[in-house]
Amino acid sequence: MDTNDYIEVLYVEDRPEDAELTIRSLKEHNLVNRIKLIEDGQEALDYLFGEGKYKGHKPELPKLLLLDLKLPKVSGLEVLERIRSDEKFKHLPVVVLTSSNEHVDIEKAYKLGANSYIVKPVEFTNFAKAIKQVGLYWLVLNRAPK
Repeated sequence: MDTNDYIEVLYVEDRPEDAELTIRSLKEHNLVNRIKLIEDGQEALDYLFGEGKYKGHKPELPKLLLLDLKLPKVSGLEVLERIRSDEKFKHLPVVVLTSSNEHVDIEKAYKLGANSYIVKPVEFTNFAKAIKQVGLYWLVLNRAPK
């Protein structure tokens, strides 16, 4: 595989302001070099499974999937359920990064195989700090099987 195809983080988020802040925070803290932003759940599935406009493209698994829940076309929970049903994604760390603090969403995300569930802080500074902590843990400290 061409190393240019390798991404460290696959980020699925439909709110441009949240996406911009998250990406900026990860890059400012030198936690990620290559990040791919996808804006809806169906495109995320297409990307991961090499379907739709990504047919024939087999990306290397990212080190981390940041996944919003409230997505157009296919919800984050549906994305999570589909990827966890496939053996090749068994060890892919999935961090749900969402505005939903609903108990039912938290329970379902963990039941479907999320590794972490983070409610996006509303305040800018707290949001940036939370992203830094997520990046430090999942991209620097955590060791995943090969």
